[in-house]
Amino acid sequence: MSVGLLAVVDDILSAALKASAKSAGVVIDDAAVTPQYVQGITPARELPVVGKIALGSIANKFLIIIPIALLLTEFAPDVLPYLLIIGGAFLCYEGAEKVLEWFGFSHGHEDEGARDEKKLVFGAIRTDLILSSEIMLISLSNLEEGMDIWQTLAILAVIALLMTGIVYGAVALLVKIDDIGLRMAKSPVRRVRHNGARIVRSMPAVFRAISIIGTVAMLWVGGHLVLENLGEVGLTITTDLLHGVEHLLHDLGPIVVWVGETLVSAIAGLALGLIIVGVILLIARLRGHGHDGPDAASPENAARAH
Repeated sequence: MSVGLLAVVDDILSAALKASAKSAGVVIDDAAVTPQYVQGITPARELPVVGKIALGSIANKFLIIIPIALLLTEFAPDVLPYLLIIGGAFLCYEGAEKVLEWFGFSHGHEDEGARDEKKLVFGAIRTDLILSSEIMLISLSNLEEGMDIWQTLAILAVIALLMTGIVYGAVALLVKIDDIGLRMAKSPVRRVRHNGARIVRSMPAVFRAISIIGTVAMLWVGGHLVLENLGEVGLTITTDLLHGVEHLLHDLGPIVVWVGETLVSAIAGLALGLIIVGVILLIARLRGHGHDGPDAASPENAARAH
């Protein structure tokens, strides 16, 4: 009995690892996006906030994503591409707003959002919902055929816990590494003290890089979701574009192909995101009858930590 149970557990773990392998890129994106939501809060609250976001991510996966994915896969598989297009468009919108902020086009409430823990956590969990959806759906699509719903559910549950642990473990390390550096800087050992000081000095640049990577990741993932799934619903020009890039760069190696597809997806994501931002601001201005629209009419800004 115990041997049979161990065999089942082993099969589930093996299937989970195999199915989740292709979602590794999205896991990296998720880990890069999340730390920017923790910036601007006191150090004592960093880990508790990461913990709240991680719990929200678990809730996203177990209460929303997995049940809906299983139901749609069973009864309405044609709906999934449309959901992924909507999710991708939302990521493009978020990424485009970040890019606009780099050039000084801020929508306001920046400092307030950075200090408001509830809004910060809500914004992070909302973005996690999109990224986690892609992780779980990619994993679901890579499961072997012939599994019953309980096997599928068990494997997806393992993937959900594994990916959440990896992402938010990495995030916790990133947001607390400066504290580690401070403790090292107080060490009586000169070499340890010197390395600690270097860590502390480098952290502002590290977080700036993480913010940029996170924004590019949102545009890349969002753009790729939109391009790939528009092809799934019949607009094949978008998938033809991706396949054309792959064919053009094929002889240069898989890394160059990946970079090319990523660049095209990110550019497409930025273009789509800017269009969505423009449409939202136009609607807000029309509804506001000339009032300053960005602050008053974009509830997304109140929920996002800049």
